[in-house]
Amino acid sequence: MGYLLGIDIGTSGTKTCLFCYNGELVTSAYGEYPMLQPQVGWVEQHPEDWWIATRQTIQMIFKQSKINPSDIKGIGLSGQMHGLVLLDRDGKVLRPAIIWCDQRTGEQVEWMRDSIGTERIIDLTSNTPLPNYTASKLLWVRDNEPNIYDKIHKVLLPKDYIRYKLTQEFATEVSDASGTLLLNVASRTWSSEMVELLGFENEWLPEVRESNQISGTVSKLAAMETGLSEGTAVVGGAGDQAAGAVGNGIVKAGVISASIGTSGVVFASTDEIKKDPLGRLHSFCHAVPGKWHVMGVTQAAGGSLQWFRNHFGIAEMELAKTLQKNVYDIFTEKAMMVKPGCEGLVFLPYLMGERTPHLDSYAKGTFVGITSRHGKEHFIRSIMEGVAFSLKDCLSLIDDLKVANSEIRISGGGANSLLWRQIFADVFNQRIHRIHANEGPAFGAALLAGVGTNVYSSVEEACSQSVQYYDSVEPNGEFVQRYENYYTIYKELYFNLYETFSSLHKLAVE
Repeated sequence: MGYLLGIDIGTSGTKTCLFCYNGELVTSAYGEYPMLQPQVGWVEQHPEDWWIATRQTIQMIFKQSKINPSDIKGIGLSGQMHGLVLLDRDGKVLRPAIIWCDQRTGEQVEWMRDSIGTERIIDLTSNTPLPNYTASKLLWVRDNEPNIYDKIHKVLLPKDYIRYKLTQEFATEVSDASGTLLLNVASRTWSSEMVELLGFENEWLPEVRESNQISGTVSKLAAMETGLSEGTAVVGGAGDQAAGAVGNGIVKAGVISASIGTSGVVFASTDEIKKDPLGRLHSFCHAVPGKWHVMGVTQAAGGSLQWFRNHFGIAEMELAKTLQKNVYDIFTEKAMMVKPGCEGLVFLPYLMGERTPHLDSYAKGTFVGITSRHGKEHFIRSIMEGVAFSLKDCLSLIDDLKVANSEIRISGGGANSLLWRQIFADVFNQRIHRIHANEGPAFGAALLAGVGTNVYSSVEEACSQSVQYYDSVEPNGEFVQRYENYYTIYKELYFNLYETFSSLHKLAVE
């Protein structure tokens, strides 16, 4: 019997999943690691923590499943996008990785816009400069850490660092590379012109391939460290959003995914490039050869609820331990006590700045409308509703580009909450489907591994054989208009607070 392994290098931890060829989950393992925030707006992680978690979760997979390592046909990789991993000539990490949600690169973004021009950059890469992109982070290192910059031999993305540790190969694939601002998304190759305009070296960039192509095999050293069989194929995989889309069957026009992980993403597959002229949506290569996608991103979706849990949910975490329940289930029970709209309490989920639709790294998380009547249950539900409003912003922009929208599928940790799914159905005023396999990007990465090792003939076939519905939620007509009224206020709040956000940021960094 054969198996496929999917490894997702997430922001909070690494998830490794073992699947049968029919998509059935055999077992999974998860290893957490911290985020470092040395200054306001800075977010970093140690790549070695990713590798430790990868090794440990693979070992746990073998311990739990008791399968023969040689029965794993292929390994697919997924991971958080945009992160900057710098290696020297000896393959050593030069500094902690600056990850996707880091907001320190505002000056570098302005330099790109002034020196190269936004229209020219969109022409070359199909996207506008943002603090999140890898190129912005690399410019920051150039400007602030020249001693590190001078030692650069390779620039890798998070999942591709794990690829290097597994195979000793420097490689990436088109979906993740799209988020560097260094890829010609139309041609699916590195943009030598963009690299030159930024003053980088082409030799720093790994080979870029399609997501379903084999990029290397497990080395002898990695086999010893993980328990994998030497020579096991490692396939390109995809950035977490494209991999998650494959895992949800978002591989044809008309089917849209809404993902609630640490970040929140609305993702639509397209048969041709669709560009938002203002750059509020990302236009990237899909993990499906010959296809592209557009997506809008909320920086802190599930991350907002996680932040609230960590700082204000101590009692609920203790109760969850006592009852042996998930703390988020307890949060959901509390939120269900509150009417839609939270009696006038509105949350802006800008804890890490924002990407879609505002492109504002200075935006701040905000509760508006607090009264003495509001309790913890109101705050929890307002976070859920605020994230839904934010993802409706993303969906509205996708609709503006005339992208087909016949079906929405929801995924990510937040999708486990029936209440949150209902809120999304009511806010979107559209039926919401949940897919049976909820292993997210790890599942999609495993399917891509199956295509690369000829278990399936194509990504589309892999999805048709493996992706199944779990359930659906219909919008509640009683609440659709109420949410529309609150959404109108939600949209106004950002513009009312825009200058305040900027002023607060200046004070915070003094």
